[in-house]
This record gives sequence, C-alpha cells and structure tokens, in this order.
Amino acid sequence: MSNQEKRPKILYSCYAQKSSEGEQFIPNHSVGLVITGASEIFIGGEKFVFSDGDFRFFRRNQLARYTKYPPAGGEFKSISINIDQEILHSISNEYDLHMQKPNHDIKGLALEANGLLKNYIDSIWPYLDGNNEFNQALIDLKVKEAVMILLQTTPILKDVLFDFSEPGKIDLEAYMNANYKFNVDINRFAYLTGRSLATFKRDFEKIFNLSPNRWLQKKRLNDAYYLLTEKGWKSSDVYLEVGFKDLSHFSFAFKKAYGMAPSRVGI
Repeated sequence: MSNQEKRPKILYSCYAQKSSEGEQFIPNHSVGLVITGASEIFIGGEKFVFSDGDFRFFRRNQLARYTKYPPAGGEFKSISINIDQEILHSISNEYDLHMQKPNHDIKGLALEANGLLKNYIDSIWPYLDGNNEFNQALIDLKVKEAVMILLQTTPILKDVLFDFSEPGKIDLEAYMNANYKFNVDINRFAYLTGRSLATFKRDFEKIFNLSPNRWLQKKRLNDAYYLLTEKGWKSSDVYLEVGFKDLSHFSFAFKKAYGMAPSRVGI
C-alpha cells in the first residue's frame, strides 16, 4: 500500500475556534510554520508544542493528534509544505543524496527560525492566493527548495528525508493497544504494521478473536463509558478522544451497546 496521499503540497490553514480534528496520519514528511496561535501534536507518546513564529518538521508514516488553539480574539494560522516521495527520489538521483544510517529517533523537530526559512515562507505567499494559478512544475520547485533548505540548515534530517523504506512487520497486539484511538481506516493500520490487508485481518483475529472493526469499536466504547461515568466527561468531548469520527455515529453506537444515549449517562 502506498503512503502517497492526494493533498495540496503547499497548504494554508486558518481556524477561528479550537480544533481537535487534525490529521490522524502523516503520509509525507512536512515542514511548516505556525503564523499565529498555538498547536499541540502528540506522536508516539511525545508531545510537541508550537506557537507564533515556530517552524516545525514532521516525518512521514506516523499517527498524530493535533489540537490547534487560536489566540484570544484572533485566528490560528499555519503554513505546511508536504514533501512527497517522488520529489525526494528526484533530488536523490540528481544530487546523489542517500541515507547513510537509519534515524528513527526523530518524529518531530522544532526548527531554528533562520533567514533562509523566513525568506522561503515569504516567497510562497503568492501560491496561497486562490486568485493565482500555478502549474505543478512550479509548485514542485518550491517543495524542492524547501528540501534543499532543510538539508542546508538541519543536516541531521538527511537520513530521515532519504529513508525510502516502508514500515516493517511489527508486534500487532502492542501496536493496536497503543494506537486504537487514532481514527484511521483498517488499510492504514495494516500498512503501518507492515502487513497486507488480508494478512492484517488474519493476524488480528488470531490475537483478539474479533474482527478489527468490531474490536476497535468495543475498545473505544469501553473507554468512552469510563470517561463518562468515572471522569464526568461530556459526550461532545468524549467521541473525538476515543477515536470516533462524529458525534452522531458515536451516540448511535453507544446507545446500541449500553441501552442509553451517552448524554444520559450519570443523569
């Protein structure tokens, strides 16, 4: 399964209210800037916090949770540049750049706000104006420029950027127990655990004695019930925390499992 995703290579985000509905999977390396506001990102047990003027880098093939906070009376704004594998392969071939030693320690990284990165961000503003149209080749050049700046300013990223390996087969039980709250589809879990979809389903049922979808829903509902009954959470806060896509789906599944709407728990 390919990790490539159809999404803008240069993306501008703007939120007037707190948002916890960020991407749950990072398919490509990305470099970006928080313009205003603050963001919290949880990846692999690590918490990253960024605020106004902070540049950040995230490596590909990771599950992540984002919360974005606008400033008082303002909006959260950020710019992200998604670096796809095709461009990296092209740079690798053109400049004979290759990974020397795998570096799995870097999940995310705060980047120094140097002149090269600041000038680069200034140069891509025209690409964020919906009134301007640019051909794909021109956009690819700007992404390539971002890679060359990273290599110049943060050399440690070379072994991350040019690591073209795919996820290997890992401990399925441990991985799922650690990551079941991430709202991604079964295909993605299969890919991240180094399995075909068929092998993933077969291995999963051997370990858990349930299909992946049934197990995920049961685990998430159990967590939701605990948060509602023991912690006093509101159903409108619980559903995202435990991995449901929307409140209506969560409410329907919860009522079917427990015989009452989540909003009625504790009343």
